[in-house]
Amino acid sequence: MQVLSAIKAAGQWTEKVDAITSEDYALGILAGCGGLLFGAQLLEHAAGMEPCPLCLMQRLWFFAAGFIALAGLMHNPRWGIYPLLTIAAALTGSGFSIRQLWLQSLPPEQAPACGAGINYMLENLPWSQVLQAMMAGTGDCAEEPPLLGLPIPLWALAGFAAIIAAAALQWRTRSSVPNS
Repeated sequence: MQVLSAIKAAGQWTEKVDAITSEDYALGILAGCGGLLFGAQLLEHAAGMEPCPLCLMQRLWFFAAGFIALAGLMHNPRWGIYPLLTIAAALTGSGFSIRQLWLQSLPPEQAPACGAGINYMLENLPWSQVLQAMMAGTGDCAEEPPLLGLPIPLWALAGFAAIIAAAALQWRTRSSVPNS
């Protein structure tokens, strides 16, 4: 009997997941990106944590994923290109999260030297050098304090993974018609 009730429960769960529309997934992605960016702003302005160049790149890719989801909602969320572009943006951001986690795992003597602050770089260096520092990271990227016991880039990586999963589900439901 327990097997039959488990199968019945799984069928009900599948029906509930199938009832979620492409628009619902896009809204979830947009809300998730907005929430993550809001959290990053809170950490910067309320907690006084200065973002490193790789943190800023991760924020940029959260914004890109959210913007793509918004564009899809405004145009046609059932077009498969929007979830795929969202996945591409989240994968790119994941790469920066993984790079920062790698920098944090290095012994202090192997970590790159700390660079100038991002505000200084933006005001005094050419854009090519600023972009290179933002993409490669500096020693500042290896000094992030943990948040709830885990490194902040790991939280960002979890956020990107959730966005990828939601965008994949959105892509899966792109041709389904909402239940009326």
